[in-house]
Amino acid sequence: MDIKDFRKVVAQNIYYLRTENHMTQYELGEKLNYSDKAISKWERGDGLPDAYILSQMSQLFGVTVDYMLTPHSEQNQKVETQPIKKAKRLVNNIVTAGIFTLALIIFVLIAIGTGYGGEEIFYWQVFIYAIPVSAITRIVFVSVWEKARGVFLYSSILLWSLIATIYLAIGNYGLWIMFVIGIPLQLIVFLCFRIKIIIRFSKKRKNTKKTDAKDPHKENTLQE
Repeated sequence: MDIKDFRKVVAQNIYYLRTENHMTQYELGEKLNYSDKAISKWERGDGLPDAYILSQMSQLFGVTVDYMLTPHSEQNQKVETQPIKKAKRLVNNIVTAGIFTLALIIFVLIAIGTGYGGEEIFYWQVFIYAIPVSAITRIVFVSVWEKARGVFLYSSILLWSLIATIYLAIGNYGLWIMFVIGIPLQLIVFLCFRIKIIIRFSKKRKNTKKTDAKDPHKENTLQE
């Protein structure tokens, strides 16, 4: 392995471990007493951190220094998918925009109908009804792309928007007590999210230990 390939390996490992720990380049730089520009340089493979910094990072991320210097195919795969992150977000936003555009069209048509003697209704509510539909599509997207935080966020939006939709559809504004039901339901959503995170983290640790057990050059996968 030449120096260029070695820099690329270290760069991918730093990027992978930083993003897996939900840290920005600025946050990592603060912990290491380096600027975010230095972190960016290392992640681009334009330079290498010294041995002391590698030791600090290994302790910070809970891995060995050897782990930082060794290529990992599963990490490379994740790093390679990062350039399409914006494309995924764009697709998600286009679908959401399409839902609300359809709601706007329905709004205009109903408004025209009521202007010509149609039934008088609160046609602005069509935008409220579009929220749970949009939340469902986003849950589908983030589930496919394995973004647990997104699933929790949009599940919460779906929950409260559904309650609001039912509340408006009934038309009895004295039933505001319905929103109290959302509190225990929100707690259930949160607990389900936490269980999913714990299971995913446990599987990740187990798979990492199995991978490292096959490598005789590694003493420990994770440091306590």
